[in-house]
Amino acid sequence: MKAVILAAGYGTRLQRDVAADRSGRFAHLVGVAKPLLPVGNLALLSHWIGALAASNAVDGIYVVTNALYLCAFEEWAAHFPNVKLVCDHTRSNDERLGAMACLQLTVKHFQIQDHVIVIGGDTLFKEDFSLTEIQSRFSELQAECEDNSLLLSYQCRDDETHKYGIVEIDSECRAVCMKEKPLPSETTSRRACPCFYMLSKKSLPLLDTFLQEKKDAPMHEKDAPGNFVSWLIPRKPVYVYEISGRFDVGNLQSYVDCDQYFKEKLYDIHTYMV
Repeated sequence: MKAVILAAGYGTRLQRDVAADRSGRFAHLVGVAKPLLPVGNLALLSHWIGALAASNAVDGIYVVTNALYLCAFEEWAAHFPNVKLVCDHTRSNDERLGAMACLQLTVKHFQIQDHVIVIGGDTLFKEDFSLTEIQSRFSELQAECEDNSLLLSYQCRDDETHKYGIVEIDSECRAVCMKEKPLPSETTSRRACPCFYMLSKKSLPLLDTFLQEKKDAPMHEKDAPGNFVSWLIPRKPVYVYEISGRFDVGNLQSYVDCDQYFKEKLYDIHTYMV
C-alpha cells in the first residue's frame, strides 16, 4: 500500500487571516504552507510521516506540492528519506490543478499500481484514530472483494453539514451516496467525511475516467476530493469506518485550536495515529 498526501493547496483563507491579525503573534506563519505549519513540536505533515512509519501501514509515501512552496517542502523532506515529492508546477491558487488531478499526477509519475491511502495535507485526527486498526478493516474488506475501498466519517452538527461531504450508508456500513456540502434538510445523515480514503488499486484507473468526464467542469467539481468519492460510490463498493473527529486546519482560529491541543492535551505523541 502507498500513501499520497495532497499538499498542493495555497492556504488562502489562513494566509488572509494571518495578514489581518494585528497582534504579531502569528507573523512566523506568513508564507508557510498549511502542511508545514508547526503543530505542537512538529510540522503538521511530520505527524503523518511518523505515524505511517511507526504503523508500517505503507511501503511508499508521496507528497504532492506546488512550485510556490516546493523549496520549503524539499527542505522539510530532507529529514525524511522515506518521502518522495512531486510538484504540480503551479504557482498560484488560480492555476491549481485540483486535488484529484494532483492524485492522478502522483499515481502516474510514480507508476503506482497498489492500494493507496489518500490523505489531506491539512488534516489531523483525534486520538482514537489508528492507522493499524483502519488498515486491518481495509484488509478484511479486501478479503471479501478486491473492489472494496474504505473511507472515514464522524458525526457533525446539523449546522455543519454545509461545510463537508456527507455520506449516507446502509445497514452494512456501505456508502449509498455522498452529498457535497448539503443543507441539513437535504440529508438525514450527519456523517462528515474527511479527506482520508483507502482506495483499492481496482479504483485507481477510474481517476482517469472521472477527470476526463470533468475536464470542462468548474474547478470546485474537480478540486474537492469528496466529489471523486461521490462519483465512485455507484461504481465500486465503498465502506465507512467511524471515528470521533478531526482537526481541519482551514483558517487561523482552527489552526490555533489544533496547535493548542497538541501542546497541552495530546496524550502520547509516540503512539498518536499509529
